[in-house]
Amino acid sequence: MLTHKGTQTIETTRLTLRRFSINDADAMYRNWASDPEVTKYLSWPTHTDISVSRTVTSDWENNYDKPAYYQWAIVYKPLGEPIGCISAVHVDERVETVEIGYCIGRTWWHMGVMTEALTAVTDFFFAEVGVNRVATRHDAENLRSGMVMRRCGMTCEGTLRASLWNNRGICDCVHYSILRDEWEKRRSSR
Repeated sequence: MLTHKGTQTIETTRLTLRRFSINDADAMYRNWASDPEVTKYLSWPTHTDISVSRTVTSDWENNYDKPAYYQWAIVYKPLGEPIGCISAVHVDERVETVEIGYCIGRTWWHMGVMTEALTAVTDFFFAEVGVNRVATRHDAENLRSGMVMRRCGMTCEGTLRASLWNNRGICDCVHYSILRDEWEKRRSSR
């Protein structure tokens, strides 16, 4: 049985993962949501106006009272504002699995920031919520996202052909996961 804690603040060396507020809309729009390169492999459209970011952050803010709701702003400490987001896009209580989705502004690509955020959220779900499996997936063309998943100790489970729709259209989807026992072994060697 999962012990839901809701979106808790998580600190890492360079990041604060915290709840969004409506006040984060400008940073969201500016740092990632309005960039078609960032949203290329995502299922939600590029924000064409700041009002879209305001609506999204307001909706997220209004859901934080739900214990099984997990939506974090990735705040890069040197900048002091959100540069991306990471969330549980699906929780399956029956098999104690959570699927994580994420994106980050192009300026912070290739700096290990997303690996740091995904590792922290994975640790949270195993240590605090009690999941048995953390899963992720990516468009087969988005090879860098797969690299992040592998750096976090996840195993590629395979590719489902023509199984995902995103801003590129219908595409192949590569699935990754890490199980509790694998995470425990990895954690003890850190």
